[in-house]
Amino acid sequence: MKIMHTRIADHNIDIYTDSKRAWAFLSQYFFCFERREKDSGHLQIEIEMGYGVSFIDYNVETKDELDVITFKRADYKIEVDHGYKKAKIMAYDELALKHATMNLYSAFIVHHNWGILLHSSCAVDSEQAHIFTGHSGAGKSTAAELSQPRLLLSDEATIVKVQTGSVMIYNSPFRSELHAKEVEQPIPLASIQLLYQAPRNVRIQQRKSVALVELIDKVFYWSYRKEQVSQLMKLLKQVADEVPVYHLHFQKNNTFWELIS
Repeated sequence: MKIMHTRIADHNIDIYTDSKRAWAFLSQYFFCFERREKDSGHLQIEIEMGYGVSFIDYNVETKDELDVITFKRADYKIEVDHGYKKAKIMAYDELALKHATMNLYSAFIVHHNWGILLHSSCAVDSEQAHIFTGHSGAGKSTAAELSQPRLLLSDEATIVKVQTGSVMIYNSPFRSELHAKEVEQPIPLASIQLLYQAPRNVRIQQRKSVALVELIDKVFYWSYRKEQVSQLMKLLKQVADEVPVYHLHFQKNNTFWELIS
């Protein structure tokens, strides 16, 4: 069995697998490094391929049992202990494996009250991060592509660390098309844009209460306890309190950056 030592944000993660397909896929997106003995992994993940059937829909069934929490979709199944120390992922194919790792990491960081995984793209300008999110087809990937050559911290799922007084963004390995560059340090989040394609560029700041409601369905998260939902809402409220949220009506070119920079 091969072992991959990787790091996502602040977290050391050890991945174990016999699958050549899983190893090849993960090696494209996750940075590997040599682990010193004292740097124990925060989370250990065993991966198997060939589970279930191909993708049907995004519905995830969750179950909280005595010894394990289970997240199950037609094309993957996750089993994780209540302390989020050890997990097993069984996936049908590479798409299922990507979604399963996102599901697990999202639950892991909410469990530890660390932060959230937001369905969005994120670019850096003048050493500050700016998130682009919205409903399906709003233009998250388009905004990421148009933001180049700026550093892109994500093009699908943005890792958001939430602390009192600060919200920081880490480089995300959960990518759709644009591969990550190695970035070790977090970048402060300066703004969040809710995207709407339009004939002209307009940027309108939203009230914090409105922003909170509009961000709820942008989080990758599958609840299994009421306490976890409450914890997630507190994290989102902190984000809305600390970071301005805008409606960005934008033309399909890079001129929208004139309203942000």
